[in-house]
Amino acid sequence: MRIRQLDTENRRDVRRFVEFPFDLYADCPQWMPPLVSGVKATLDRRRYPFYKHSDADFFLAEEGRDVVGRIAVLENRRYNDYNRRKVAFFYYFDVVDDVTTARALLDAAAGWAARRGLDTLYGPKGFLRTDAPGILIEGFEHRAALSMPYNYAYYPRFVEAAGFEKEVDYLSGYVERGQDLEPRFYELAEKIKERRGFWVKTFTTKRELRAWIPKIQKVNNEAFTQVWGYYPLDDDEVQMIGRQLLSVADPKLMKIVMKDDDIAGFAFVFPDISEALKKTRGRLWPFGWIRVLAEFKRTRWMSANGIGLLPEYQGLGGSTLLYVEFAKTLKASHADHCDLAQVMETNLKSLGDMNAIGARWYKRHRVYRRAVAV
Repeated sequence: MRIRQLDTENRRDVRRFVEFPFDLYADCPQWMPPLVSGVKATLDRRRYPFYKHSDADFFLAEEGRDVVGRIAVLENRRYNDYNRRKVAFFYYFDVVDDVTTARALLDAAAGWAARRGLDTLYGPKGFLRTDAPGILIEGFEHRAALSMPYNYAYYPRFVEAAGFEKEVDYLSGYVERGQDLEPRFYELAEKIKERRGFWVKTFTTKRELRAWIPKIQKVNNEAFTQVWGYYPLDDDEVQMIGRQLLSVADPKLMKIVMKDDDIAGFAFVFPDISEALKKTRGRLWPFGWIRVLAEFKRTRWMSANGIGLLPEYQGLGGSTLLYVEFAKTLKASHADHCDLAQVMETNLKSLGDMNAIGARWYKRHRVYRRAVAV
């Protein structure tokens, strides 16, 4: 077995890196694929916005002609400059059931960080702040929600055997059809709108939603500075996140809570098109987009990945209005199941609010850290 650094200009190398998890999870019904074009984009040093301020490399573990593992390692200089840190992140970590291979990949990432004078390796954490972090450590029997990480149960054991320890956990839950808020919440929400100047912005077309994305991302970029992994995004990254949001959004499921003329919070629900991506192996072309469009219309699985109230509006009743709007969205979508994606374990306010709408917590993802010998 050898660990080899990828040549990202070599199409065969890129293809082997991108396709490895499709082979690894071929017989795993819980795994849901990413969009292949999105993964390939992160290896494109000339076009992907991350490389304008930072750097990354990619490694394959090979046994003869077979790929048996992969990993990416990133130096996000914008994160380090903002937080006054010297850290690296690993991402795209996938490996066969072999602890020696896993350790070799993680050691390669740590060695890459050490050669750059970085002192800590965290992960998994991706190229964009919105990339879902962590390794699944609980809930292996459940299918992955849209854009959420899934891995086999041996992953946490292998990572810990390589010297990593817990940094932070994220909890994911779900609500099902039939769960609803008590009538008093709906009555209270109307009173809050009347007395506090809150109102709800809704959308009917993607064109209308697209016009609001710069303002949404600007608020998101400036408001949540206390979350783990925060750093300010540049304009190119904001635009990329906006394009990603639009690609999986149904405008009717996207709502913004306003306080007078200012954005106070978000209640974003997305149709879960994971089953279509699995059938097309994560590809939209040449005909995958037909399955994806059909899945938008027929899926009864939803994913809530963007529910939150800005800190300055908490305690004014906005949370009640936010979750009432979320409940209304689910009922209007006729959803059977809605995932509540990745709430940080220390965010007791959000966890409590979601408990009030009947959330059942069933998955846990963990970000790990390891000191790097410089």
